[in-house]
Amino acid sequence: MPELPEVETVRRGLQPHLEGQRIARAEARRPDLRWPLPPDLVQVLTGARVTALRRRSKYLLADLDRGGTVLMHLGMSGRMLVEGAGLAGFHRDPSVLARHDHVVLVTESGTTITFNDARRFGMVDLIRDGTAHPLLDHLGPEPFDPGFNAAYLAARFAGRRAPVKQALLDQRIVAGLGNIYVSEALHRAHIDPRRAAGRIGAARLEALAGHIREVLADAIAAGGSSLRDHRQASGELGYFQHSFRVYDREGAPCPAPGCAGIIRRVVQSGRSSFYCPGCQR
Repeated sequence: MPELPEVETVRRGLQPHLEGQRIARAEARRPDLRWPLPPDLVQVLTGARVTALRRRSKYLLADLDRGGTVLMHLGMSGRMLVEGAGLAGFHRDPSVLARHDHVVLVTESGTTITFNDARRFGMVDLIRDGTAHPLLDHLGPEPFDPGFNAAYLAARFAGRRAPVKQALLDQRIVAGLGNIYVSEALHRAHIDPRRAAGRIGAARLEALAGHIREVLADAIAAGGSSLRDHRQASGELGYFQHSFRVYDREGAPCPAPGCAGIIRRVVQSGRSSFYCPGCQR
């Protein structure tokens, strides 16, 4: 599943082509993705102007001038494709088949934006004015929020015996983190992913909060990580996977200066965790 950097990368790629634009035509080419599409989706979108394109956790949100918000999740294989005359640098990979184009928007400027999803684990929904959405109302703060700091983590981790890796993957504690970037941030902070969350001191929590923001910022700058399906809105691969320190590097030497450790893999709650036993405590 795409994590925060991949979704933010897609948002930034879409923003110049969708934000402020009026949707001249909308198509829903099937009735459902992971869940049924709203029956009035096309009616709501046609003629609406997108006033803002936002991200919350791993979701894209497009606010409409007539009220309401479109909520989108890319799922495992979802891509947002941008096509149009004169769009230099945007390329549709021939392997991205048109039969998987499920929701299509054409703006007044002539740009076509397509939600393509081969496995259909993505979703598109509408948030009506004055209502909350169950996928969003439980989410914790964003890692870049000013309130996400050592004091916040100490309060949320207090008394927790669960491993810190598991705690950071809990979207109620912090929104948008996934397996890749938690593993990378814990390595930068020299914290063992198996350590009980409630047994990490304030200084180490301060370092952890900083390294979470740092690794996410580095990944966004690199266009995210393309391990299988992720592509930027231009069709280009992300390349942060070339900078992984521990994720998917089992058996490799630890890259931390002065450390002679070898990267190991353990399974936590059904997911692989990669860490260095030499410098992560």
